[in-house]
Amino acid sequence: MSAEFSLILDAQCALGESPVWWKEAGVLVFVDITGRRLHRFDPLSGRHESDAVEEDIGCVAPAKGAGYVAGLRSGIWLLDADGAKVRQLAANPENPVTNRFNDGRVDPRGRYLAGTLDEPKAGGRAGLYRCDRRGLAQLSDGIMTSNGLAFSPNGRILYFSDTPRFVIYCFDYDPETGAAENRRVFARIEPTSTDRGRPDGAAVDVEGCYWSSLYEGARIRRYDPDGKMMADYPVPALNTTMPAFGGADMKTLFVTTARDKKAGPGGGLYALPVDDPGLAGTLFDPNA
Repeated sequence: MSAEFSLILDAQCALGESPVWWKEAGVLVFVDITGRRLHRFDPLSGRHESDAVEEDIGCVAPAKGAGYVAGLRSGIWLLDADGAKVRQLAANPENPVTNRFNDGRVDPRGRYLAGTLDEPKAGGRAGLYRCDRRGLAQLSDGIMTSNGLAFSPNGRILYFSDTPRFVIYCFDYDPETGAAENRRVFARIEPTSTDRGRPDGAAVDVEGCYWSSLYEGARIRRYDPDGKMMADYPVPALNTTMPAFGGADMKTLFVTTARDKKAGPGGGLYALPVDDPGLAGTLFDPNA
């Protein structure tokens, strides 16, 4: 794989995040968290649309029928096709003044998993949650910044990163019940005085390899299923936030980025052709 990441959309996001390939619509959906916008991009036609959202929007995914599920500051919501609130599925169980939903992923059965962010970084008061027809259930606590949610190809391993701690974890996951158990370290990143790249959002390919965006690291890192680093892929923007596989053959790796006034480029959407396709996502099912 000799190609490099290239800018395909100058989305001008303050904090671009949560890219999801919506196969049925043939578009990439992503958000600008603090810019409070919901974006849709068709890489074939180049068509780009965005809608204002009422609150900070940490994560999003297409829902069955129409619209989206989204993790907002106030909780987890169903949104319509234009990003307007339709119905709150669960309130933020933490203090929304200091904590908001940050990273999410639909599980193999259509439930929504989403984690929160402890904005003051005051000691790990954030958590990881599962949202389904039964309500909200906590899967893990003691977190500073929830990120990196992704599933193994068989759905039985759940990956998760706590960004400021430079750690990627994994859980044993039961797709039938939504239970996550046996949290353990999958990989650690050792920061240096000149490299503060830390694990942000992530995606998994059909080989079971985990691709992690390294925030303030200007690259995407690929790990094998045992947590061994395979390769780094440079991105011409310092703050890479989350990758997503997409395109008709799922062989394009998209990555969102965040602006940094001191670091030059950022806030755009980048893409890289890859050899191993990614996993197709599941639509959120409010009745799961």
